[in-house]
Amino acid sequence: MMLTRIRQLPGGLWHSFCQQLRDKPRWKQALIILIWSGGAFLVSSILSTLAFAVLPVPITPLMVIRSVEQWSDGEKAVLKKDWVPLDEISRHLAPAVICAEDQNFLLHWGFDFGAIQKAIEHNKRSKRTRGASTISQQTAKNLFLWPGRSWIRKGLELYFTGLIELFWTKRRIMTVYLNIVEFGPGIYGAEAAAQHYFRKPANKITKEQCALLASVLPNPRKYSVSRPGPYVRRRQAWVLRQMRMHGPGIYMDRTP
Repeated sequence: MMLTRIRQLPGGLWHSFCQQLRDKPRWKQALIILIWSGGAFLVSSILSTLAFAVLPVPITPLMVIRSVEQWSDGEKAVLKKDWVPLDEISRHLAPAVICAEDQNFLLHWGFDFGAIQKAIEHNKRSKRTRGASTISQQTAKNLFLWPGRSWIRKGLELYFTGLIELFWTKRRIMTVYLNIVEFGPGIYGAEAAAQHYFRKPANKITKEQCALLASVLPNPRKYSVSRPGPYVRRRQAWVLRQMRMHGPGIYMDRTP
């Protein structure tokens, strides 16, 4: 009985939607469509966030976009990814990423307002723009959205960041982040990066290699793991110093 009702639900919703549109002025039809679209987006976004709280992420919009860009440029489309649990990734990679990208990751609720204020003040003084996106924001953007700087995309990023902070643990956010983040052209996630750059599984990479991976994350299409320049090497050394300074408190195996 219950299964029959579930199967009839989409058709019932469509019938209800059509009934509401019937014999209505155009402005009311537009309003009804807007309300239904908003409801559908709300429900689907919450359900997908709940699903990815436990399920591996098969592919992301960024992976598809990058593959299309490679194909359109006449290059061979490369997409290397391999989902692994956090326990199968070197315990040094999460701390390296935290030190490089978001040192308050374990403390904030998705947004680091102190870092945002510092970025605003820095950008007023300098021509080199500094961002303040947290790991949670980057995870939301990489998982659900597309690259870009529009206000619409930024608004959606804030919304999805709130969802994953609400429904996921910090450990889950880091697990997803380390499995979908771009480490180079067509290289996504810790396992693919470890195999591609170091010819070893992600749980075998050293602290220095973890710091090197974390050092290219500001722009993995500009900075190279395989051919690190002076800037990447300086950043790698800085990340290692930060890891020593913070100590064991930023290691995710100590976080529930």
